[in-house]
Amino acid sequence: MKADSLQPSILHIDDQLLVVSKPAGLLSIPDGYDPAKPHLRALLDPEYGRLWTVHRLDKDTSGVIVLARTASAHRHLNLQFANHQISKTYHALVSGRPEWDAITVDAPLRANVGRRKRTVVDFERGKPALTHFEVVERFEAYTHMLAFPKTGRTHQIRVHLYHLGFPILSDPLYGPGKKSNLVPRLALHAHTIAFIHPATSDETSFTAEYPLDFAALLRS
Repeated sequence: MKADSLQPSILHIDDQLLVVSKPAGLLSIPDGYDPAKPHLRALLDPEYGRLWTVHRLDKDTSGVIVLARTASAHRHLNLQFANHQISKTYHALVSGRPEWDAITVDAPLRANVGRRKRTVVDFERGKPALTHFEVVERFEAYTHMLAFPKTGRTHQIRVHLYHLGFPILSDPLYGPGKKSNLVPRLALHAHTIAFIHPATSDETSFTAEYPLDFAALLRS
């Protein structure tokens, strides 16, 4: 993938925060096996100074992500995440047509299982995980869906949709194992994040509009 296509778009910047729209294909944090691979802070630190990672998105998930510009902002946002005070909305295109219009999945998850390091539903040893889903539009064989994760487990949305029987298109871990002809990457986009600003204490939200590939996918 070309380096230019991995450049994040700046959505907001102030003394405490840097909010960006991450493109699909860019790592949120350094790769454990190859630290030289492009990742978010490696691209942003040289221009914006020391940044702290607050949360992450999977490599092939696009969308809004928040970085802290001070240690105090980092602590403040981490505490909000720990107390489930931060709300996020994702858009996904999934295989299949659910009969329900909305559903909440309460299924505990256990991460790093097996050779492929997948997350699995495990009602005995898993950690609590809760996701609310709502149908936006049904197509002939697919459904456009909203996801509202209430906890932040690894691959949570992907696994809960797979558990329901509606895997996200082109999901290599929790799906048919091959890319969909409709979209070459995971059809998941982090659309909105809302939290309390660490400096002003105001309720704050930011939205990352659909990237071109996701917008084209929904139009098609």
